[in-house]
Amino acid sequence: MSSIEHEVDLAIIGAGPAGLYAAYYAGFRGMTVAIVDSLPEPGGQIAALYPEKEIFDIAGLPAIKGQQLVDALLTQAATAKPTFLLGESAVELTSADDHVRIGTDAGSQVRAKAVLLTAGIGTFTPRELPVGNDHLGRGLRYFVPRLEELAGQDVVVVGGGDSAVDWALALEPYATSVTLVHRRPQFRAHERSVEQLHASTVRVVTPYEVSGIAGDPQLTSVTISEVRGDGREELPAQAVVAALGFIADLGPMRQWGLEMTNRHIAVDRSMRTNLPRVFAAGDVTDYPGKVRLISVGFGEAAAAVNNLAPLVNPALSTVPGHSSDAA
Repeated sequence: MSSIEHEVDLAIIGAGPAGLYAAYYAGFRGMTVAIVDSLPEPGGQIAALYPEKEIFDIAGLPAIKGQQLVDALLTQAATAKPTFLLGESAVELTSADDHVRIGTDAGSQVRAKAVLLTAGIGTFTPRELPVGNDHLGRGLRYFVPRLEELAGQDVVVVGGGDSAVDWALALEPYATSVTLVHRRPQFRAHERSVEQLHASTVRVVTPYEVSGIAGDPQLTSVTISEVRGDGREELPAQAVVAALGFIADLGPMRQWGLEMTNRHIAVDRSMRTNLPRVFAAGDVTDYPGKVRLISVGFGEAAAAVNNLAPLVNPALSTVPGHSSDAA
């Protein structure tokens, strides 16, 4: 595994809303930025779980779909020209007097003057289909950032939770056909969503599971088998959306020496952790009176960046000035 080294002012671990906003704000303060995230797409839980659902508690936006919010945050963050290391998990963190070094499971090394942890609920890994990931990127996917990517295709959605039902309903107007396969007759999704599902044109097949995927190089068909029986069917499919849930784990962060409180990172009012040059913001943090909202995470990200600014450049003040005064 080759090692690629990046040297920046600020390394951000987590590309969810708080991390993306922090990247923008760091750029506003004149910092160079690298963002590390274990998921292949930026956006964190929003992009993974509810990109097509509306969010109502973002200041100034009466309602906005999850993926639209992520896209807007990415446009804003782009002003900082960040380096994205997506699909890479931060596994090592070592501190020195004047920098912090991050190592990823892909061999990347990031040397930064400060680190901001915006890791949400930790490393977010999709549960794999039992038949494996051989067709990943060739028809099999765990995320659908943009529904139009699957327009005109036969789509099989696998799962019985909110994500699976939401994907099936959202894809109905775009895909040639949508089949939802679930191994149980009962669904874990919200009752109203399940009612909408059964009233839609989505074909619902239960209790079945995916037992095979075929096509070379691209996916062409999916075999489904009855969970407790001999039923078996081959479905034409150019896309499979596996919505079997995710595994969240703080993973290596637990071994970095961070002070933890109930699976969250303890911070002070400046968003500092107990480790030098390491700050945290968003859902991953804990302090008295903590409220876990996206809007709160934005404020914490700005507070963290402004408080770490003098560590990056002693000439920088913690007081940022007004953005309207920027050239």
